[in-house]
Amino acid sequence: MSVTASHALAILAMFIISTIFSLGDEIADTMPSSVLMALRFGLAALLFAPYIMWRYGARSPGLSGLWRYGLLALLSTLFFWSMFEGLKYTDSLNSGAISTTIPGFTAIYGAILMRERLGRYRWVAILLGLAGTLWVVFRGDPERLFALELSRGDALFFGGCVSMGLYAALIPKLHRGEPVPVMSFWIMVFVAAMFIAISGGKFADVAWTVIDSGVWGAVAWLAVGPTMLTFFLIQSTSLVIGSTRVQSYSYLIPAFVLVFDWVSGRGLPSAMTIPGIVIVLLATLVIQRGVVIEAGEASAAKTRRLKRQF
Repeated sequence: MSVTASHALAILAMFIISTIFSLGDEIADTMPSSVLMALRFGLAALLFAPYIMWRYGARSPGLSGLWRYGLLALLSTLFFWSMFEGLKYTDSLNSGAISTTIPGFTAIYGAILMRERLGRYRWVAILLGLAGTLWVVFRGDPERLFALELSRGDALFFGGCVSMGLYAALIPKLHRGEPVPVMSFWIMVFVAAMFIAISGGKFADVAWTVIDSGVWGAVAWLAVGPTMLTFFLIQSTSLVIGSTRVQSYSYLIPAFVLVFDWVSGRGLPSAMTIPGIVIVLLATLVIQRGVVIEAGEASAAKTRRLKRQF
């Protein structure tokens, strides 16, 4: 796969992920969030299972996998529950903007847990992403910002993003050499099981006969697109251009959500939100450019060391 194709597919992955927010906003009130997520991850695991069996054979998670996958699944469960529960009280654009804080949380956790070095460009991108998010959430109103007038939905999902940042940072620390698809499959299974457990008797409370085909189509898409398809897109492109450059495209999500909302007839947000989206987009450019510059600096430093040896 070429570098250009990898960039294009990474953008496609974030485009697909952004559909979660617009679709989630549409179907969040049709059934309890835990039931909705149990259906999503249960279906994704069922569809993913034949590939795992064909490619890797039957693999038990073992005792080591139980606690590792369980911890990661718990963090993932908190994230997705907060997203869909939050969408009952806020809009898709706010949620899309708040999701751009995840790379920042991941970087900070990585620096603490893995002693990863955060280059100056990543710090600039993190700050730009945070500034743009705050601008969108508070609609560019300084009074609302300083008063921290967060809606219940925004506060819930912000907490979920803190959880997802830790999830992403822990993956390399908890990986024990098993194939990444196998690890992802078992996390899906654990997430589905957790949502089923959380739901309890809520399955019986859902009026299944009145749920229309559009909702079922949305659930199927959430299982296939943002859950399964993006897994393969992100894994394959990360091997070519690196995970940092792939994840930097997550800053495009608010712009994609804005387009989805406009196409679906919700109209455009107030003009005061546009500068915030532009600021978030700049974070992508900073990281993309920063990776190239830092790679060049590292190469130059290596060349200087080699010259000093001779």
